[in-house]
Amino acid sequence: MARRAETIELAVLGLLHEGPMHGYELRKRLNLMLGWGRVLSYGSLYPTLKKMLRAHLIEEETASVTPVTRRPRIVYRVTESGHREFERLMSEVGPTAWEDDNFDIRFAFFGRTDMEIRLRVLEGRRTRLQERLDRIQRELSMTQAEVDRYAGELQRHGVEQVEREVRWLSDLINAERNPATDPIQRSAVEGDPHAS
Repeated sequence: MARRAETIELAVLGLLHEGPMHGYELRKRLNLMLGWGRVLSYGSLYPTLKKMLRAHLIEEETASVTPVTRRPRIVYRVTESGHREFERLMSEVGPTAWEDDNFDIRFAFFGRTDMEIRLRVLEGRRTRLQERLDRIQRELSMTQAEVDRYAGELQRHGVEQVEREVRWLSDLINAERNPATDPIQRSAVEGDPHAS
């Protein structure tokens, strides 16, 4: 549970870099970021916000009273300590940086990260997934005769997902090392109207 709280803290700090937000907006943006499979409840968000307030990473201010609830709305903003903590967390390149939950959040804020750090995180994630893929493929070949059709399909699906992510990571790593191969960058340079 501590790891999930750290992931939420990183995401909150990253989102608050964009500007102050109230709890409802933070939760909505976090749920979009975490994806449909990992919905964040208020029961997870507000204890994390309270902990971050105590650590002086964020501060709250009271906005105007809303006509619907007649209660003041609390808005959260990142402090200088929070900015430093976000930079520290984003510069870490150890194993927690490429674990499933943490990698997704870090990737969402890669635009604010040094290229060398991005490369180390992407390479670490790819290595971790390649190890996972090798293990799954070994297990799959050993158990194929023992599992029914549906269990076998589920295993095959898992292998395909990991293979797809390894290819995606390899493409990202190549684009980081050689920006001319990055289709997004190339389109922008060539004046492609679909470039973002």
